[in-house]
Amino acid sequence: MKEQDADENPAIRFYCIDAILVSLSIEKQGLKFYEKAAKKSQDPKVRKMFQYLADEEKEHIQTLQEKAQFLQPVLHKKVTSRRQVENFIAEKLKGKVFPEMKGGKGADFSSDAEALDLGIRSEQKSIQMLNELLLQEKKLEVRAIFMHLLVEEKKHLACLEELRKSFS
Repeated sequence: MKEQDADENPAIRFYCIDAILVSLSIEKQGLKFYEKAAKKSQDPKVRKMFQYLADEEKEHIQTLQEKAQFLQPVLHKKVTSRRQVENFIAEKLKGKVFPEMKGGKGADFSSDAEALDLGIRSEQKSIQMLNELLLQEKKLEVRAIFMHLLVEEKKHLACLEELRKSFS
């Protein structure tokens, strides 16, 4: 039945504020990656693309923070256990969507093409994670938050893939 889903993602049910926290985690990881990639890129087109994506992530973070601030008073009782959300982020997201950019394994790249490939894989992982969350989530307002981020991640993926073609 749905036993496999339960094993992969224990039955955590999100409220809006939880979905915002999960989305913020993904966006902050993306921001760190794209800022570092922009600094390390040699090709001006690649640098410009990574800076554009970093700026997009900053904008998304600001929007999500504003939503969280707006929703906080209304939904303070409708929140999944903070520990559950933090555990979910630590186990399922942190360093698993975008690589940790602290010089650790897999964090660095030796060429612009490699950086683009890493960005593409990261956006694909983000899309996959959001699709999984959408499959298990029933609340429309929570689905709307994940769906909005999914649309943005797909745009980022398309931008990266288009630029990557020029490096083939």
